[in-house]
Amino acid sequence: MFPFTDITPILFQTLGAVFMEPQILELFLLVVAIVALQYYRMGRAKEKFFGLKPRGVWRDVLAATLFGLLGGVLASYIMVFVGLTLSDSGLIYLWPLAILLMFIDARFLCFAYAGGLLALSSIALGWPEVSIPQLLGLVAILHFAEAVLILVSGHLGAMPVFIRNAEGKVVGGFALQKFWPIPLVVMVIVGQTSGAAGGIHMPQWWPLIKGDMGANVDNVIYSLMPVVAGLGYGDLAVARTPKQKGRISAVFLGLYSVILLALAVLTDRYPLVGVAAALFSPLGHEMVIYLGRRLEATNAIYKPVDQGVKILDVIPGYPAWQAGIRSGDIIKEVNGMTVGSRQGLEFALGVYHQVQITYYSMAQKKVYREGIEFKEKDMLGVLPVPEGNEETFMELSTNGPLRRWFNNRIARHRK
Repeated sequence: MFPFTDITPILFQTLGAVFMEPQILELFLLVVAIVALQYYRMGRAKEKFFGLKPRGVWRDVLAATLFGLLGGVLASYIMVFVGLTLSDSGLIYLWPLAILLMFIDARFLCFAYAGGLLALSSIALGWPEVSIPQLLGLVAILHFAEAVLILVSGHLGAMPVFIRNAEGKVVGGFALQKFWPIPLVVMVIVGQTSGAAGGIHMPQWWPLIKGDMGANVDNVIYSLMPVVAGLGYGDLAVARTPKQKGRISAVFLGLYSVILLALAVLTDRYPLVGVAAALFSPLGHEMVIYLGRRLEATNAIYKPVDQGVKILDVIPGYPAWQAGIRSGDIIKEVNGMTVGSRQGLEFALGVYHQVQITYYSMAQKKVYREGIEFKEKDMLGVLPVPEGNEETFMELSTNGPLRRWFNNRIARHRK
């Protein structure tokens, strides 16, 4: 049996060094600052849609930090369970290559692509000298932690957007963008012993990934070391609610990470499997993205209805939120006046000061009538779905600077 009870105190003690050692804490706070900047930019984008400042940006940053801590604990346990070490994992090459790939396409910043390319280069050219099982195992475990984080928090703080679908119509949807600072505990090899040594007794099968240690793995001395990382998630919910889309994305990404980890473990025993593992790392991730997009290619759910005004999003703390109105609900009447468009809703709200709103709750499948104290300068705090004639919409492109430059050159050449 794996000695979780013996490892847990050491793991948390090492994890605590992230917050106790000044240099590591500074790095962690830097990652948190980057995450905060991303959420601030998302808040500004919401402000453009609603016309007023949303509340709770710093609350989102705090929640992301707490969720990131939980994700880091989970990933740390899995790394120790598998026996994954940073030795020869190629981590020193992953970040630079991922950043270079980002200039081609933003989604290539993910380690799945850089890891696959590094593994293929190591197999075909012998450079860089990395342990393919360790490298792809690291990619797999980080993606599994990301899948869990998406499942529990990927839908929170979804940003409303207007997009143009395949038919050329502007419809509503949500951009799911999450960023998490991740404090991690990783294993490092610090030496070898020729005889029995102290420490925690590990099972006979451990580690699952032995790397270059081979038969000498029983004499290896391991230590735990704190590191800091960051994870990000981007997706689009058009045909489903953000929570539904988050669950689907988490399942797809979780399956991908489990398969990749299995291939990494098999590569440790059968090196020829490394070719399949290296190819699966980027291609499997592309399949996850492709399946997610295919699922959103069906009919949009955030579009106008025959009777009433359908709501795309509601800002917490504003009158509509306090009245119980949520995303997907349909406002039918204001003080008995039927509303069928955004302009009609705005007109009705401008007439009355004490407002009684009749709306249909999609979650409860019921019609509610709620009174709202509504002053002339107040904002209801809702964003209706686009009505098809909007000129402003979000361009869905992840092209990096190099690809944009290349596309512009091709366009000018064709002229």
